[in-house]
Amino acid sequence: MLISVIITTYNSPDFLQRCINSFLDQADSHFEIIVADDGSKEETKLLIEKYKDSHLNIKHAWHNDKGFRAAKIRNEAVRKSSGEYLIFIDGDCVAFSDFIQNHKIISEKGFFARGNRIMLSENFSNILIKENHNINLIGFMKYIKLRLQRDINRIIPIIRFPHYPFRKTKKKEWRGAKTCNLGVWRDDFNNINGLDESYIGWGREDSDFVVRLINSGIYRKEAVFSTGLLHLHHKINSRENFSRNDKLLSEAILNNKTYIKNGYKKQ
Repeated sequence: MLISVIITTYNSPDFLQRCINSFLDQADSHFEIIVADDGSKEETKLLIEKYKDSHLNIKHAWHNDKGFRAAKIRNEAVRKSSGEYLIFIDGDCVAFSDFIQNHKIISEKGFFARGNRIMLSENFSNILIKENHNINLIGFMKYIKLRLQRDINRIIPIIRFPHYPFRKTKKKEWRGAKTCNLGVWRDDFNNINGLDESYIGWGREDSDFVVRLINSGIYRKEAVFSTGLLHLHHKINSRENFSRNDKLLSEAILNNKTYIKNGYKKQ
């Protein structure tokens, strides 16, 4: 099974490089990367070109910078992809070497997979970026120390518990499922017409996507204790359009929406 990893980015080449580097030593190498670039400058394109000589199969989806249009560029990235299973992450996230392998194990027809992440301090983020530490070689006791120092906000996403018995206890819960770590079958993505491009500005486009999956009979499966990521520290994005997007989400919930017109397949 080919997996397509969709990495969303915007003018953050240092973060993106650290993110892509974490896919150089995956235990399962049967995947491709499509960078969903929401209008970055030339520096991001040049960075991606550097990986052409690596073993990574990497593609670049880009559109003009017209504000925060994550839904639209993610749809464009999926158009460039070939995998039957899609994993969405953000370009400020760093994956452990078992990330692809464990997402593949978790994947199951009739479900999307919701992973989690650890938020890092600015100090620890800078260390990972500048010194390029291999996060797979950092021992568990070191992570405990980092937690005590408040350099990470929690430990649980690091722990691996493959036989976690509660993966399907929140099947119809949309809250907490975000495109910073989300796996979905391509057919299920197609059946609801992908992400709704009506969402402009930060927030709620991923919640809308998850709500519509659940409404269409594709339910949530927890990928916790298997696919946890590290999330690099950065400034909070503008929330300028959040209230409008929140209203769109409320309408999707109220109207039990599944398929939308302004999505992956244009009408």
